[in-house]
Amino acid sequence: MPEGDTVWRTAHHLHAALAGAVVTRFDVRVPGSATADVTGQTVREVVPRGKHILHRFDELTLHSHLKMEGEWHVYRAGARWRAPGFKARAIVGTADHDTVGFDLAMVEVLPTRDEHRVIGHLGPDPLADDWDPTEAARRLTADTRAAHVALLDQRNVAGFGNEYANELLFVRGIHPETPTAEVDTRALVELGARMIRQNLPGPGRTFTGDSRPGRSTWVYGRERRPCRRCGTGIRAMSLGASETSRRNVFWCPHCQPPT
Repeated sequence: MPEGDTVWRTAHHLHAALAGAVVTRFDVRVPGSATADVTGQTVREVVPRGKHILHRFDELTLHSHLKMEGEWHVYRAGARWRAPGFKARAIVGTADHDTVGFDLAMVEVLPTRDEHRVIGHLGPDPLADDWDPTEAARRLTADTRAAHVALLDQRNVAGFGNEYANELLFVRGIHPETPTAEVDTRALVELGARMIRQNLPGPGRTFTGDSRPGRSTWVYGRERRPCRRCGTGIRAMSLGASETSRRNVFWCPHCQPPT
């Protein structure tokens, strides 16, 4: 599942392939930006922000979001793609590389000066140089909703997805429905920052320190299986800010008792 660490690795892979090169092919296959063209311009950089990826050219930015199924692939120029062409939503090519975004849920070309319109709402990003744990904790504490819901709100902290929310709350011993105002949010975001940074080398993600299949998570995806700490059966439910945003939640009733 694409979360902040996946997006960070993707952006840095794209940057390594494209930065400093002149665009020889540019194709955006979505309404609203299909006529945009930066052919002949230089790729200044490709940077992540939370779960967003920004390709910056001379004065324009290609903004994309992976959501649940999106991927960016990097190929040698002219190489055969590993995914069907009809799934391609954006193509940025240079003399040496073709980069293709498949199944991207959000794609838009906009003036770089207007990037705030698509990322200005985001909270502090634990993978950014300007990471501010104090501000992230402040935003979480001000959120009156359940801790799990507040962690997923990118306006509070940018980059944590459902897997991180589940695992963070388990490690801190917090029931997912605990009001965020009752949580030590500073300790929570600092732990989250350490977790997501440790997962950057990838490609696999682990929270237990064991990257073997089936052993990488404490509670996520482990409904009815014994807790790795106490042996109690892991439980599951769904939570969300709305019916359409509900996510699967996993917790240990012994290690994460309700308040």
